[in-house]
Amino acid sequence: MSDPTEEKPVLPVSPEELARFAAINRDSSAVTVMFHARIAEKLGLSATDLKCLDLAFRGGGPLTAGRIAELSGLSTGAVTGVIDRLERAGYVRRVRDPHDRRKVLVEITANDPDRIAALFRGLGEAGGEVLARYTPQQRKVIYDYTVEMIEAVRRETARIADDPDI
Repeated sequence: MSDPTEEKPVLPVSPEELARFAAINRDSSAVTVMFHARIAEKLGLSATDLKCLDLAFRGGGPLTAGRIAELSGLSTGAVTGVIDRLERAGYVRRVRDPHDRRKVLVEITANDPDRIAALFRGLGEAGGEVLARYTPQQRKVIYDYTVEMIEAVRRETARIADDPDI
């Protein structure tokens, strides 16, 4: 991962190049959303439910609904509905926080993790094959660009959510 304090050169980007990257980012987003929607469908979930399950899984332990809302950019009300559906489907359960009994945590129950892993296996293998075509230096550039774009999308998600005039 790149050092966020590292100075990076600011180079001009032509309108044509910006349009080309915008188009490829839109294509990437579209196929990714559709891929996850198909996997969610196979698991009896919505794409939003699947992504919140993934965020909870990667959160490193039980999370509060508020934390899932922060990570996902969804409202706490929307996250409550997601948790309800995931709980009914057997993927999570609500448990009391052992340190603060007033808090409720969302805990993964690992409903069929082998099936979920199998659905993603092919894409993981394809990613390895594609990365093998690039040098370590090129991979670093790809990685840095992707990390910075993810942060930009997070900032824009928060801006849109917080702006009542949009």
